[in-house]
Amino acid sequence: MYVSLIVNVIALLFSFFVIGLVLGIAFSKPLRKKIFTLLRIERIRLLQHLLVLNKSHYNPILKPGSHPWTAEAVLNPAAAVIGGRTHLIYRAIGMDGVSRLGYASSSNGIVFDQILPYPVYVARNPHNIARDRRYYSPMLYPSGGSWGGCEDPRMVVIDGWVYVTFNMFDNWTLRVAVIALREEDFLAKRFYLWEGPIILSHGTRDKNWVLFPEKIHGQFAVLHSIIGPTDDHVRIEYTSDLATLSRRRFISPDPQKIPDKQIAWHVHTRSAGPPPLRTDKGWLVLYHANDAHESNRYKIGAMLLDINDPSQILHRAAAPVISPDSNYENHGKPGIVYACGSVVRNGILYVYYGGADRVVCVATAHLNTFLDALIEGSQPALEVMLPVQTA
Repeated sequence: MYVSLIVNVIALLFSFFVIGLVLGIAFSKPLRKKIFTLLRIERIRLLQHLLVLNKSHYNPILKPGSHPWTAEAVLNPAAAVIGGRTHLIYRAIGMDGVSRLGYASSSNGIVFDQILPYPVYVARNPHNIARDRRYYSPMLYPSGGSWGGCEDPRMVVIDGWVYVTFNMFDNWTLRVAVIALREEDFLAKRFYLWEGPIILSHGTRDKNWVLFPEKIHGQFAVLHSIIGPTDDHVRIEYTSDLATLSRRRFISPDPQKIPDKQIAWHVHTRSAGPPPLRTDKGWLVLYHANDAHESNRYKIGAMLLDINDPSQILHRAAAPVISPDSNYENHGKPGIVYACGSVVRNGILYVYYGGADRVVCVATAHLNTFLDALIEGSQPALEVMLPVQTA
């Protein structure tokens, strides 16, 4: 009897506690705000987990090779799906310190069973000897830096032509150039038929310009800087003729000269990664940036641009989608992930990137899940989540 009475009293007291808690939440604005904030934080954490791309167990998928032109590093590949296969145009650094472009392809986007033993493009005057008699030394250039040639390609297919933009040396100045090849010649590996290069940039210190994979309002669209006039814009130039672009004068800020500023998870914005991907929810753009806590480590962010006005940023991920936490991203130049190519196959997003400026890697995500998480978790209460640490 006494045990039953004690149990009933405890149950009654617990009921009063629950009722009091509910009433407290209902009538106490500070308590209600605190609980809602905690629920929001947990929701954001879940969304950020969905935003992280899954690194393949096969990583690295390409490594430095036995040929002299691939001996130092194989990194930063462009990517496109053509004829049912995923094609990579990757950057290779040779024993002479020159960067050249190589080729590999895959039927499943992970295992690359076709790798050509020769470069598919070599920049003119690759040794870059002009005013200065400089020389290459692995001790002076231990990472992704080259002594000459062409660096960090990006690839798109527009109206039956394959376009590859890349950074090239003009004496000791980096400029952006583009080469083009008919799609049928690309598939037949007739790489001796490349047209170009056409110089796109002005000749200061321009890098990492990317073409949109389709014409917009009947013109080529060039994303030349993700540092826009405001935090919700990027810089795009339109042209009907790529050959005329270098004669224009428009602002393309040098990221090295831009002061640090907190935007989403990062304080230093660098450059676009792969060319934009068209999705039902906007243009998906991956980009490189540094956060305040690990300023020497490259991480990859994501944002969505408006389909009709792609200079406008609609959403920005609240956390990095790839961070350099694996050993193959730190054996070489530590703490570097650098993406130049991405494709969508059967609803899966594949992002191809260089790890530690030495090897080629891939990470994947279900595209729709990734986009939903980006949109829902991009903006709310970012200051509550800082600093953000993700894998």
